[in-house]
Amino acid sequence: MFLAAGLIGALALLVGALLGPKRGTTDKLAAYESGIPTESTARERFPVHFYLVAMVFIPFDIEVAFLVPLAVRFNLDAQFLFWQALIFIAILSVGYVYILKRGILNWK
Repeated sequence: MFLAAGLIGALALLVGALLGPKRGTTDKLAAYESGIPTESTARERFPVHFYLVAMVFIPFDIEVAFLVPLAVRFNLDAQFLFWQALIFIAILSVGYVYILKRGILNWK
């Protein structure tokens, strides 16, 4: 199975290299970030706020990945799952209150 997957990936790269367009203009070769044209080099200082928001997003993404299977499995006899989910949400809520008090989500 690994061999087949590797061959399919190599074949896709080979076909793309052989049949794909070869003309690269300055616009096509330029770095693309959210449709905003680049103004300077990549060596300038970057606001830390973007990284903090991304790090805050991860626990809430995990929360969704954790709660969706619980919601699917939940029935009236599953009180253990209910209390487990409430404890998990309580822990995340403490973290959310902390980041609100620290002002991480406030754009300056």
